[in-house]
Amino acid sequence: MATSNYTVQCTFHVPEGQIYPLGDESHDFYGGHGLSYSYFSFSEDEKKPSEAEYQAQHRRKSYQRIIQKLTEENLPGKDHAVRYLQHNYRRNHKVLSIKSSGSSIRLFLLFLQNNGRLILEDLCRQDIEAFVEHEQDKGLSILSVKTKLSALYAFLNFLVKSDILSHKILERKIKLKLPEALPRAIVFEDVQALLAVVTEVRGRAMILLLLRTGMRIGELLNLQVSDINLEERKICIYIGEKNARGRVVYFCEDAKVALMAWLDIRASKQLYLFYGHKGRPLSYAGARKVFCKYLKKAGLASKGYTLHQLRHTYASELLNAGLRLEVLQQLLGHSSIEVTRHYARLTDSTREEEYFRAMKRIEQEGGCGPY
Repeated sequence: MATSNYTVQCTFHVPEGQIYPLGDESHDFYGGHGLSYSYFSFSEDEKKPSEAEYQAQHRRKSYQRIIQKLTEENLPGKDHAVRYLQHNYRRNHKVLSIKSSGSSIRLFLLFLQNNGRLILEDLCRQDIEAFVEHEQDKGLSILSVKTKLSALYAFLNFLVKSDILSHKILERKIKLKLPEALPRAIVFEDVQALLAVVTEVRGRAMILLLLRTGMRIGELLNLQVSDINLEERKICIYIGEKNARGRVVYFCEDAKVALMAWLDIRASKQLYLFYGHKGRPLSYAGARKVFCKYLKKAGLASKGYTLHQLRHTYASELLNAGLRLEVLQQLLGHSSIEVTRHYARLTDSTREEEYFRAMKRIEQEGGCGPY
């Protein structure tokens, strides 16, 4: 049986005076301290990596860049942070999640260092409170601070389970109250104005699919042609972007027409429905550029609409049409129905009708006192 020859180039960046052994398996990284890889280098007559191999290689390289950035600084407890991120990597966490966690942990360790707290094992609740206050003073939104705090507590929980910190650090956790903002949908007249100017085939397919399926933009950009069932007008999302929960979504006739028009002219050999450079999925920046171009053309640029608001619009329109909340939860891929319930607060037509009926009675009768 013939085998293909390939080369593996390994570059080691190890802090002076420290030795980190490499495990027998190349994907092990054995702690991942400053180790970077240059993966398979194929000659022209050799088989190129499959899509799965490419994604695995890309994931490893991205992970290694995160680890290398963390180990470049002499932060207190950085070895524990590296072990934690490696733990998440092996548990198949998304690279973006690992990157976000690593960034939050790095900021916290840097904060400790700048305040003379050089021994992580001496950490106390006051240190966490001071860090939260420090991040708030930087002008960050409460949601951003809460995200960093959640990442930090996940790290501390790992340290407690590893017997690095006392369990007392997790008692009386700091909780930040978020404002209960309503989801912002695009008003009907603006949706009509937008669709009226979207004449380019790819852009129309992209916008209508987002508007008629409620997919997150990341889910659409990672959609493969094989995930689409045109006859039944449904799409299988095998791994949801936000919570990794798979689901099936559906699209109506106008989206089908737009999709078929795009399928007729796109490069048939491309794996992804919307592709970019070298056949990779179209980037978010590329999709946003298309959307903003049509917002400007429709005279809506000043309203600050985003791609994600197409999802809000989808949910609001379905609820207004009488779709049950439990069904919408499944279509949107929400883990909790409480998240879906936010849309009910926005689109409760029954509440609106009862209000105006009561106000009409008040106006006709001149008040419903006594006051």
